[in-house]
Amino acid sequence: MVAATSISLSLSAATRRSASSGTGSCCSSFPPLSRRPSNLRSTATALRKPNLRISASSMSIEASDAISPVSFLDRKESGFLHFVKYHGLGNDFILVDNRDSMEPKITPEQAVKLCDRNFGIGADGVIFAMLGINGTDYSMRIFNSDGSEPEMCGNGVRCFARFIAELDNLHGRHSFTIHTGAGLIVPEIQDDGKVRVDMGEPILKASDVPTKLPANKEHSVVKSELDVDGVTWNVTCVSMGNPHCVTFGGKGIQNLQVDELNLAEIGPKFEHHEMFPSRTNTEFVQVFSRSHLKMRVWERGAGATLACGTGACAVVVAAVLEGRAARRCTVDLPGGPLDIEWNEEDNRVYMTGPAEVVFYGSVPL
Repeated sequence: MVAATSISLSLSAATRRSASSGTGSCCSSFPPLSRRPSNLRSTATALRKPNLRISASSMSIEASDAISPVSFLDRKESGFLHFVKYHGLGNDFILVDNRDSMEPKITPEQAVKLCDRNFGIGADGVIFAMLGINGTDYSMRIFNSDGSEPEMCGNGVRCFARFIAELDNLHGRHSFTIHTGAGLIVPEIQDDGKVRVDMGEPILKASDVPTKLPANKEHSVVKSELDVDGVTWNVTCVSMGNPHCVTFGGKGIQNLQVDELNLAEIGPKFEHHEMFPSRTNTEFVQVFSRSHLKMRVWERGAGATLACGTGACAVVVAAVLEGRAARRCTVDLPGGPLDIEWNEEDNRVYMTGPAEVVFYGSVPL
């Protein structure tokens, strides 16, 4: 069931949150849709904290047959931000139709407020669908839950593709060219509804990732030692248009059990390590076989998330470089599996996975 909801959420006051304090929470802001009655009318008490206010009186949640997604997305009332919330394996985003402007409809501070899981809608980021440039069909920009702007997001691209299909009322197999901060990305919606994305070639040159770790394999950093708070980890650095530090363990950590890690403690120490001048996403990986990997991720600007598409791509590239896996793998993430292939012929990485609507909403600006 897909729900349409009208939310009164004042965005007039700026949120004072530092760029390093994203929630990283993956809890849903609403009950699972399968447990909601088809017509639910609820009244909630206004929630308050300094510089942040939500008034959710007369919140309306209705079954998808009570409202047409197309008609909802056509709404153009001034003073309101209409959005659709999507998720890709639990990595959730607020999607905004921004094709009438090349400037985002909200500020990074407002995005922080919307992404707040206690006082806002709740999401890992806000994605803006814009008109294409340089011959592309569309452009994509993202604000993370901490207000920072990443180059690109793999799970976000899949959600973006499904959002575009809704906006243009497209059905069946379709592909798009998307301009991102990481360059050209080409997603293709499959017949089964999953999205296959050409993520481009991995960037391995240390200075381009970027990392200050010295290259130890041609121009790349592969299985290099990194001291993090007194613990020596072996890391491989990969960029998929955004920086990733991938580790399978280190000294005294031969068989990494990713479920036992305290990500909230160790993740920020990797993200803000001096060896990563642009900060970094970090993937901790457990190897089941040469075609089956398991990872947990600490995302730059978002914290611990249920899934990271570029991270899964970086994991397979790193596993191949370290001789741990074949070029096509199933990568298990907390939110579910992704199919990742690093094609040997064209050197490009392909990611296949789902993207689904959570609900439709409107927020007064």
